[in-house]
Amino acid sequence: MEQGLVVRHQNRQGRVALYDFATLPVAPAFQRSLAVLFAAKCAPGGGWDSIKTSDGNWWMIRPFAEFLSTYDGAPTDVGGMTAALWNAWRLSLEPRPNGYNKHSTVAGLLQQDPRLPQPVREAMARRFSWTSAGERAYQPAEFHAIRLAARRTFRSALLRIRDNTLRLEVWRAGEAEPGGDQWLLGEALDVLARTGNVPQAPLKTGRGMRALYRYRGVLGGTGAAHTWKRLFLSRNEAAALSVLIAAELGLNPTTISELPVPQLLPGSAASTSRLYRLALEKPRRGGRSRFESRNIADTGAGSPGRVLSEAMEATAPARTVLALDEAGVDRLLVWHETAPHPARNYPGAFRIGSFGFGADERATRYWARSAGLSGSPMRRIRRTVNVLHRREPGQNSQDTHDRVYVLPEPQVQEAAVPVITQAARDAVQAAQRTVLQARLTDGLTPGGHETAMAGCTDYTHSPFTAANDSCAASFLLCTACPNARVTPAHHARLAYLYQCLTSLRTVVEPAVWEADWADAHARLTDLQSRLGAPVWSSAVRAITARDRVVVDQLLNGDYDL
Repeated sequence: MEQGLVVRHQNRQGRVALYDFATLPVAPAFQRSLAVLFAAKCAPGGGWDSIKTSDGNWWMIRPFAEFLSTYDGAPTDVGGMTAALWNAWRLSLEPRPNGYNKHSTVAGLLQQDPRLPQPVREAMARRFSWTSAGERAYQPAEFHAIRLAARRTFRSALLRIRDNTLRLEVWRAGEAEPGGDQWLLGEALDVLARTGNVPQAPLKTGRGMRALYRYRGVLGGTGAAHTWKRLFLSRNEAAALSVLIAAELGLNPTTISELPVPQLLPGSAASTSRLYRLALEKPRRGGRSRFESRNIADTGAGSPGRVLSEAMEATAPARTVLALDEAGVDRLLVWHETAPHPARNYPGAFRIGSFGFGADERATRYWARSAGLSGSPMRRIRRTVNVLHRREPGQNSQDTHDRVYVLPEPQVQEAAVPVITQAARDAVQAAQRTVLQARLTDGLTPGGHETAMAGCTDYTHSPFTAANDSCAASFLLCTACPNARVTPAHHARLAYLYQCLTSLRTVVEPAVWEADWADAHARLTDLQSRLGAPVWSSAVRAITARDRVVVDQLLNGDYDL
């Protein structure tokens, strides 16, 4: 910890966050205990590796401290906690995901203190009942509208940066007329590209800087749109870019915010398509599974890799300034802000001078509001892409992808209805093909006709041929026809056919057997089970030479038309 009750958390990238526990409205001893527990979680190996995690948990702990401040007889330290007090805190939380997060965060922190009484631990162990708000994937029209809005925001910024980069290249090539407007503009852009700001002078009030007078005419003004925005993205535009990346690749907000500059694989720069390798990190995973790489191809407009090519083009001027500044920050999303940030001297910090990195949920929420949308769309976009478009896990296990994302999604459930229905129909049809459809009778009804395998009551209305036409199906299908009648006189011949098909199975290819003979054999197996072992044994003993001739001719194709 820093001096007093300030906890300092530094992540692996060098970014630092400070948390002052003296600001919590609880007793000093309780403040120190919370600070010690919090610092242990922020320490290497403590479990909270990222600044985002510690910052999120900090804002979960503050409501607990504020609750204690309003409670009569609040304890002065962790050892004074009671089960009744914890239950009161629990009841004050809404039965929503945010309430669950507050409950689990505070409980997980306090349980690390050995002074916490056992009754309180037991109260913490009780299940926190909550109902999910039901985050769902976007409908196609909603998803298209969000992508269109993000594309509109980022596209205008890309064209602006592309145009001014071309003007700068013309000036640096010496093609602008010295002293002219284009020459003055190029000179201002050159300073901007090297320092992060156009040539400036302090205001008379001493509060801030302003573009030099000689450049104001060619710049068109002194506002951001006329000065630093000529070569750099704004925070809002970087947020729109992060939305586009999420819509194409299905990555989560933290991964996009901390995404390193994609590596262009050798040999792809000069070809018609570019192949990028993304280095991805999943902080919650451990060991080797924490890091992974993914290859993304830019094969033209509309391909997933095109957004990476455009992102690198739009952020190249900012990364050039940072390279000159030897900042050592490897981030794809870089944006400019009007006022420099005091964290300039921290390599890898969230801000370096006038530049910021990434796009957190607050930034995407502000962008959404500016585009007429409500809330940050990042989580729902990720769900939409991975569940409905990519249809594969995005930095999740297959089990988590199926259980958490796919199965609860209404659009997936709706799309599955016709698939399940068709599968049920196929199952019924398959059962009908393999189950005896002919009727078992004691004798052939008057007007019936004999076939090679069974009796037939109506050969002009066969399910296998057109109505009113004479049945032209194979006699093997008689057992699959509801018009067929199997009498005791047919048992022996069918028993011999069963023997022949059983023997045939051992000499033909499995694929041939399944296609030509399996269904007929299955129906005869069903017939055998229906007649019973004694009747079937009698039928086998009753096989005649005539039965053998008819069956052999049937299997040889002599009855085929």
